[in-house]
Amino acid sequence: MAERKRAREVSPDPASTPPSETPPLLSPPRAGYQENNDSEDYGFLEEEEIIKDDASEEETDSEGENLFDGEIMERDYRSNPLLDAYDTEDIDDDFHEPMSFEARRRTEMVMDQLGMGAQGGQLYEDAFTRPRNRSRRRRRVHNELQEMETKLVVEEEYMNLKEISAIKASSITEWIKISAVRSGIYQQFSNFLRTYVENGKSIYGPRIEELTKDQLQSLKVNYNHLKKSKEILAFFLKESPSEMLNIFDESAYDFIVEIHRGYKKLGKEVRVRITDFPVIHNIRELRQTHLNSLIRVSGVITRRTGVFPQLKYVKYNCVKCGGLLGPYTQDIQNEIKLNHCIHCQSKGPFILNTEQTVYSDYQKITLQESPGTVPAGRLPRHREVILLGELIDSAKPGEEIEVTGVYRNNFDVSLNIKNGFPVFATVIEANYISKKEDLFASYQLTEDDKRIIQDLAADDKISKKIFRSIAPSIFGHDDIKRAIALSLFGGVPKNIQDKHRLRGDINILMLGDPGTAKSQFLKYVEKTAHRAVFTTGQGASAVGLTASVRKDPITREWTLEAGALVLADKGICLIDEFDKMNDADRTSIHEAMEQQTISISKAGINASLNARCAVIAAANPIRGRYNTSIPFSQNVDLTEPILSRFDVLCVVKDTVDPITDETLANFVVDSHIRSHPSEQNNLDNLSPQDPNIIPQELLRKYIIYAKQITPHLTHLDEAMISDLYSNLRKEAQTGGIPITVRYLESMLRLAEAHARMHLRDQTNSNDLDVAIDIVLQSFFSSQKFSIASKLKKCFAQYINKAKDQQELLLHVLNSLVREKLRIHRANIANARDPNIHISVSEFRTQAENHNIHHIDQFLRSEEFTRHFLFDQEQNVIIKPI
Repeated sequence: MAERKRAREVSPDPASTPPSETPPLLSPPRAGYQENNDSEDYGFLEEEEIIKDDASEEETDSEGENLFDGEIMERDYRSNPLLDAYDTEDIDDDFHEPMSFEARRRTEMVMDQLGMGAQGGQLYEDAFTRPRNRSRRRRRVHNELQEMETKLVVEEEYMNLKEISAIKASSITEWIKISAVRSGIYQQFSNFLRTYVENGKSIYGPRIEELTKDQLQSLKVNYNHLKKSKEILAFFLKESPSEMLNIFDESAYDFIVEIHRGYKKLGKEVRVRITDFPVIHNIRELRQTHLNSLIRVSGVITRRTGVFPQLKYVKYNCVKCGGLLGPYTQDIQNEIKLNHCIHCQSKGPFILNTEQTVYSDYQKITLQESPGTVPAGRLPRHREVILLGELIDSAKPGEEIEVTGVYRNNFDVSLNIKNGFPVFATVIEANYISKKEDLFASYQLTEDDKRIIQDLAADDKISKKIFRSIAPSIFGHDDIKRAIALSLFGGVPKNIQDKHRLRGDINILMLGDPGTAKSQFLKYVEKTAHRAVFTTGQGASAVGLTASVRKDPITREWTLEAGALVLADKGICLIDEFDKMNDADRTSIHEAMEQQTISISKAGINASLNARCAVIAAANPIRGRYNTSIPFSQNVDLTEPILSRFDVLCVVKDTVDPITDETLANFVVDSHIRSHPSEQNNLDNLSPQDPNIIPQELLRKYIIYAKQITPHLTHLDEAMISDLYSNLRKEAQTGGIPITVRYLESMLRLAEAHARMHLRDQTNSNDLDVAIDIVLQSFFSSQKFSIASKLKKCFAQYINKAKDQQELLLHVLNSLVREKLRIHRANIANARDPNIHISVSEFRTQAENHNIHHIDQFLRSEEFTRHFLFDQEQNVIIKPI
């Protein structure tokens, strides 16, 4: 080695140079010099080796080296196996994945620390002045680099929740952006997906298996699970959802790829969907305090745009140099603006590279307040909702949904022109959508609720209790209450080979005199049904009931807006003053009432919207009051096609009956006393309520639970049905409503609805008897008085089947009381006892005419003792007046 070294310049005399404690800047350190007396840290040579090396250097300096000697030059190019081979220990032949930006920056930071501190901050001019023993130093630096990286990774992996919750920034969003905090949240959420269990079973393991099996992108995470396991993550998610969801998406994707490596080849992103967010806001309650936070709102979709491509990762080309710039991440809030080209430093212009730019699907819907939640006298409010990714086309106009998402504000030029700058429009960026068609998602029934419902269904007379519980504040009208109850439960829709659909909803028309509580029945149904839309015939047009076509103010495209029947899909549409509608408007709902669809062919749009709802309408007679001396068709200004689409026609007549009128007056007075605010605390002193009336909240849950059951038609007496239908067709020629095949289908729908009341999977003969009785009563009420009496005798066998003995006996006894009351009022001047007396023998004779031979049990029943007295000594029945 000494022979090959180049001759050095003569150094100055050491004696003339004063010694110094530290070597001068930009010079190599002296041999044996050590800062902080730590030779092992920097790998310096031992003292004996240093002396030997210095001696060889002095010898070389004295002799020098002849660079022009040919033998020496040729010797340099001779083969030497020991020197010609590279040191394999220092060569890294392994393939390494490209480093991420965060890992590269962390590595450069470590290298900077090592480069500045390893030699006390000294710099070296060239390779000849660097310290010796470089291979040992290279290995030392590599080991220290690995140790520092490992230390950083270990610190971030084991960052606990307590350290994350110690917020040391001006806001939660700024705190989450810190690298260490972000990594801690990343690890904690990954641990949550890995370890969360309920009842000893993993919750999110099966969900991830299903996600990878079906090649989906959405992973549903229950907010309550997250709050129970990682409360600080749930709190951060509520306050800063955008940043947290990005971390959750990244963590979930890496966790899924770790389990299923093949998922990475699909090239899909994973989106974490937050479900069961506990706080539900009304649309009109949203204020500036909710901006940039997680919210949950409900409403009905009234409008939906098409699907548009949205920029996701953008790349640009410089027009001057052709250089490629990007990719840049595009979000909803900010617009990408390039200042200069990184290749030629010019200021543009720049054009979008459409081939390498990545797009995502974008759609906007309009969410309007649900009809039942709008305060009286107020207009319904709405909000724009943005759908991205798999949420595209997940809901359509007319459906009632719940949206969980981020409440944002964005700049709107038109809004600023009208109101002045700065005013911002607000939108909801949807994260998760749930439809209220799933009734159990809207009304969570607890195990206690299901147990109470099952106990109620075990009662054989549950249907009669439900009939009494319909509009308990309205006296009488048992036929209307029975029809409305069956309509609330509904029949079973059928779709024959996906070609012919038969509706299961039951349509009802109430026609009668003013002041008979028709509108009150409609209002009651609006409050009781899980989904109902109320409208009036005078204030509704054809497009208001069906659908309208309008031009979108943003895209300038024609879009559909749902009407009342479409908004009431899977619910009930209530129409008051049905007779006040124009004939053209009334004709537009023919298709909706039978086929339950609405077809639109306007402005180049050909579409069919679902209107799977029951229609309950109320109308008044032509002359103000119903005239029983003329047929039904002459009392109402409705055509036969629209009448045949109603399953049940309820004619409400305001007849004069002294007993009924007296009972009605007492009921109204008692109801007003109970409803007065000052009497709410003295309910114990008032007359007790009927114990057979089910509480309204429980009744609503019962209806929701029963609608999940789909009873099958069994035990049908087909011969009886065919005979009844043929007889009705023959008797319908005398007047009244026309009997068509639709009435035959109505009987089957009513039978299925009655079976649902009892929570049965199959219908029986009693269900069919009730359905026949309702159809016959509807038919009788539409006839003239003289013909109706005759028809009741002809079809008496079908009517009596639907009534139990106690109900029939009560009807017979009330008829006897009315006859005795007329005689009693005629001779009231000579009467000694003001009460009505009916002998038991007379009552028994009338009961035998209806094939009832035992009345003793009825005389001891609750129905009898509530209204009558029985004197066993005189063997008479007393009706107090």
